Amino acid sequence: MADKQHAYAVSVIWTGNEGQGTASYRAYSRAHRISAAGKPDIEGSSDPAFRGDPARWNPEELLLASLSACHKLWYLGLCAQAGIVVTAYEDNAEGTMREQADGAGQFTRVVLRPRVTLAAGADRARAEALHHKAHEMCFIARSVNFPVEHQPIFADAPGAD
Repeated sequence: MADKQHAYAVSVIWTGNEGQGTASYRAYSRAHRISAAGKPDIEGSSDPAFRGDPARWNPEELLLASLSACHKLWYLGLCAQAGIVVTAYEDNAEGTMREQADGAGQFTRVVLRPRVTLAAGADRARAEALHHKAHEMCFIARSVNFPVEHQPIFADAPGAD
């Protein structure tokens, strides 16, 4: 099968001009709106550590959410193909970013902690191995230059042996 190319488009519109534009570092809001055709908008800002609005999504949270969602989507698809029935999935992901003295920075690590509920009779060892395969396949994890670890926790569905 030949490689395929996929294209994505979003708009990020700064909505934080409070009358003076960027006349000074404190003169403007970091507010912005992320939009894409046919989808609800996402209200964004910077991290509160950088004068952002804590009630809005910041780019660091969105990166973490993208890694978590991509892993989940691959994992569930791989489980379905392997005949492993997952009845619930929840991830409490955490990321660490290091800021340098000059203000630049980068993520140094992300840990995904999916809690997976398996149906009765599911092969837990195979279910755990599929987390490794999902990591290998995840488009987002393959695109970042820092470690993305996963520490899955498994639970049996109610009524399972």
